[in-house]
Amino acid sequence: MLSFVQGPLRMWSSFRRVLPFVCAAAWVVIVVAGTGWLWVYGSTPGRDGNPQHRWPSTSHVQPIAGKANLVMAVHPRCPCTRATLAELARLMAAAEGTLEAHLLFLAPATRPEGWERTDLWNTATAIPGVHAVVDRDGAEAARFGIETSGHVVLFDLKGNLGFSGGITAARGHEGDNAGRDAARIVASGQGTHTATHPVYGCPIFESPRVCTQEELR
Repeated sequence: MLSFVQGPLRMWSSFRRVLPFVCAAAWVVIVVAGTGWLWVYGSTPGRDGNPQHRWPSTSHVQPIAGKANLVMAVHPRCPCTRATLAELARLMAAAEGTLEAHLLFLAPATRPEGWERTDLWNTATAIPGVHAVVDRDGAEAARFGIETSGHVVLFDLKGNLGFSGGITAARGHEGDNAGRDAARIVASGQGTHTATHPVYGCPIFESPRVCTQEELR
């Protein structure tokens, strides 16, 4: 009888000794898998859409004459667009008044009035040269052929599309990147052909997901 009881006790004692190591190994696997998913998601571009090569004649947004004009669609709940706005602020500063920006903030008809006025709206309107536009049901974004939050289309002084794409290197990532540099060249009037760059952001017509590991903190 005693040996019958001692057997399970020894097994439980052995299991208790290895349990911390099992838990630690499981935690490492979870962290590595989660980090890998975030890296893949953060480096996966959004949809390119179908950008128009000329300013759409049906748009209610009017370009500012005598300047290059930038249009960007914004999902007010997209966390990775925060980095895009930071890069836009740098782009506008570098343009030194030669560029106007029109930001189309999605406002679904099913949402209450003012739903689009998040912290992204406040950040955008604080940037000199930026005009925030309430975009009902994304109608204006559709006219410009934009499907991803943070997608920039930049038209030169002649009204031709000079740049299309994102101005960040990855989702939610600030820093020097080819997209912002290409947009700056077009804004300065030095572009000779339409430049493109992958756009990293949430789909305009879908609920945003976590974009970077920092957003989990």
